[in-house]
Amino acid sequence: MAKQMTPKQIVQALDQYIVGQDEAKRSVAIALYNRYRRTQLSQQMQKDITPKNLLMIGPTGVGKTEIARRLADIVQAPFVKVEATKFTEVGYVGRDVESMIRDLVDVAVKMEEKQRYREVRSQAARQADKILVKLLVPAQKAESKSGSRQGIPDYMSILNSLSQGKAPQEWQQSEEEITDEIRDQRLSVKEQLDRGLLEDEEVTIEVPENNKVNPMNDLMGQMGIDLNNAMDAMLPKKKIKRTLPVSQAREVLIEQESAQLVDHDQIYQAAIQRAENDGIIFIDEIDKITAGNKKNSGEVSREGVQRDILPIVEGSSVKTKYGSVQTDHMLFIGSGAFAESKPSDLIAELQGRFPIRVELNDLTEADFIRILTSPDNALVKQYIALVGSDGIKLTFTQESIETIAKIANQVNHENQNIGARRLATILENVLADIMYEAPDMQMGDILITQEYVEDKVGKIASDSDLTKYIL
Repeated sequence: MAKQMTPKQIVQALDQYIVGQDEAKRSVAIALYNRYRRTQLSQQMQKDITPKNLLMIGPTGVGKTEIARRLADIVQAPFVKVEATKFTEVGYVGRDVESMIRDLVDVAVKMEEKQRYREVRSQAARQADKILVKLLVPAQKAESKSGSRQGIPDYMSILNSLSQGKAPQEWQQSEEEITDEIRDQRLSVKEQLDRGLLEDEEVTIEVPENNKVNPMNDLMGQMGIDLNNAMDAMLPKKKIKRTLPVSQAREVLIEQESAQLVDHDQIYQAAIQRAENDGIIFIDEIDKITAGNKKNSGEVSREGVQRDILPIVEGSSVKTKYGSVQTDHMLFIGSGAFAESKPSDLIAELQGRFPIRVELNDLTEADFIRILTSPDNALVKQYIALVGSDGIKLTFTQESIETIAKIANQVNHENQNIGARRLATILENVLADIMYEAPDMQMGDILITQEYVEDKVGKIASDSDLTKYIL
């Protein structure tokens, strides 16, 4: 968590994934740690101190999004990335700016659920195993109660159960007859389950049917109404049957049982607090909504979008299906290339809400070499692991890596500069034949040399017409 990490520790964690951009990493680390500092102050002081939002300026592919995403992952904060160009001014068709807050709360709810489910997993696993035993050794059906004839539901009993606040499953249960033989079989199966001997056995379980996409649900969510939960409380949820191996069925059942063991109202309240105090919203392409880019009066006003975003960044209350959410202490990170505009083209009020400006540098050939090999998620490591799944050992010489970096740098300068994203395109072309042939040929060890790289992409890089379409 953020309060356990100093700015230096945050930067060190970011260094494992992101090459260079030291100033940007320092700035986000300070902004994040300031949140912890704020929590150490009096309640009155906490209200007065607002987050110091950041504006990252730099071309595509230099690490702006990756810094924000990794930052959120390191400190376990709810994070969403949105494109400013997807929003429209109030009164036009398109996403409204408040949807970014609803998306953030959805992420926070999933994070809280995952944490609470982890806390009750052992108890849920025991319940799941009990259910699996019953499914693997089903009991004989006893005769139906007088209240229900030949499988026809007793609607009076159902209404009576509803009036008593009972859950749907409580008035759908049928009685079972367990003989001594079934009891002995279940004891034997339980022992085999405990020893992990039945993991590949298939079992049929019932799972709730996924809710169909309904535009009305999103509209209701904007008004703070959860239509799905309201309907679930009134009617039993439709279930479908799925046949799965025991190992997979157990995980499905554990999730179902976990949902029964936790208090969802507490989860929603905790999620709202987490979103309000720890949430990070990354607004990409913010430079595309500057007034300077407006081409004609018929276009949707980009300045209008800025004015709609302003109250969210300043601090306001947004209705979600989980309750009202305050945006006062969320951290907003704006991002843009600002190639055809400048931060001062934003409306003055919005500029003031992004007081920390960080310019990210263009990546150099040396940076590309480090990106290919140094980070924990380095591209070369990824491809070695992918090909290794076929039992093949892939090795790159230092010269081959330097050649890939040199070609990426050259193509970026001669065409549109897309930063580190160029490396993936070049590597795909270098390794295309190997990725296709390797599983069948079982080549064992493969060495990628400088000559091999030049043979695969050297001629393409030197031909400007081919480069535009291939690299």
